[in-house]
Amino acid sequence: MKEKAPHILKEIPSSRKSTFDIGYLGVRTHHMQALLELDVTLARELIKKYRSSHKAPLSFTGWIIKCISQAVAEHKSVHGIRKGNDQLLIFDEVDISVIVEKEVNHEKIPLPMVIRNVNEKTLQEIQHEISAAKDQAIRTQEDYVLGNHQYKWAMRFYLALPQFLRLLIWQHILKDPFLMKKIAGTIVVTSLTSIGNAKGWVIPVSIHPACFALGSIVKKPGVYKGEVSIREYLYMTVLLNHDVIDGAPAARFISRLSSLIESGFDL
Repeated sequence: MKEKAPHILKEIPSSRKSTFDIGYLGVRTHHMQALLELDVTLARELIKKYRSSHKAPLSFTGWIIKCISQAVAEHKSVHGIRKGNDQLLIFDEVDISVIVEKEVNHEKIPLPMVIRNVNEKTLQEIQHEISAAKDQAIRTQEDYVLGNHQYKWAMRFYLALPQFLRLLIWQHILKDPFLMKKIAGTIVVTSLTSIGNAKGWVIPVSIHPACFALGSIVKKPGVYKGEVSIREYLYMTVLLNHDVIDGAPAARFISRLSSLIESGFDL
């Protein structure tokens, strides 16, 4: 009898079920993709100065979230959600879903949290919520949604269902903009940001009208104020739902977002 090759058999964390569902539904969304290369040299210098002078933490991702919320607040149609076939609901509040990596049963898994009304919050308030999520203990499946989430009680029930029923639930959620906003926000930000030499973009899928994926920060030569110098560049992917926004307003939004990030907004 032929021996089996050495291997390890692992259980898939139950939290991955929601990832399966969002992946299935996300590829059916009509997203436009923009691959950006942003000069974040000034911003990173200002963040270092902030940490030194205030003796307080401030994450790069938290600051990017603030920049995104500001750009969306100025171009609200970016996070519009379809209501039926003939209406578009556009919120004043910018609720951003953030992916935080947590260790559960010795496995690192990505879990979502929603930061509410980000456009009205300070950098310190955003940082506090992210830090609290990172410190939050994970004991049961109900904890698989971070923060003070009103639907945490339903998580165990949802994860116990077969996928076809979970997808029916999501289809119901996606048809109700108010329910979608309560459960998942209107925007998602996922980050793989690190310092390194890997050059490239993350291409995510999403059910949100706007999705931002942060890739690596890479040092390389660039032109700044007419001179060539070593600069730091962030690779960012932006997905925008073409059902709710056209190319020209999307381009104006991306231009404004790029300007905020490269100028070190609010630092």
